Amino acid sequence: MEQNERDYIKVYQNKGYINEYRMIDGKLTDIETKKEYSPKDIYIVAEHRFEGMSNPSDLSILYIFETNDLFKGNVLAGYGPSNESALSQFFSDIPKEQFSNEKNVDYCENEG
Repeated sequence: MEQNERDYIKVYQNKGYINEYRMIDGKLTDIETKKEYSPKDIYIVAEHRFEGMSNPSDLSILYIFETNDLFKGNVLAGYGPSNESALSQFFSDIPKEQFSNEKNVDYCENEG
């Protein structure tokens, strides 16, 4: 079965990646606590890319991440050549060594 963004978000929320974030003044900000994070504070543990169903050039990426103070969250961002948003810039500024796919459900779902 083909999964969409909402399906993946639900799977990760069931695994505890429930915190919600918004970009405010160039910082990823926890909506509830108002704590601000810079790219060096974020560790990507999974990502999923999606094409739009009606327009394949509508691209999005779901980032599953943990913060340096052990909060877990997810963010859905547009990406691609036409996307220059502050959110996509923030995620592109995260140091590459802070990216992994260790919690990716596509890779982990068959494990015990």
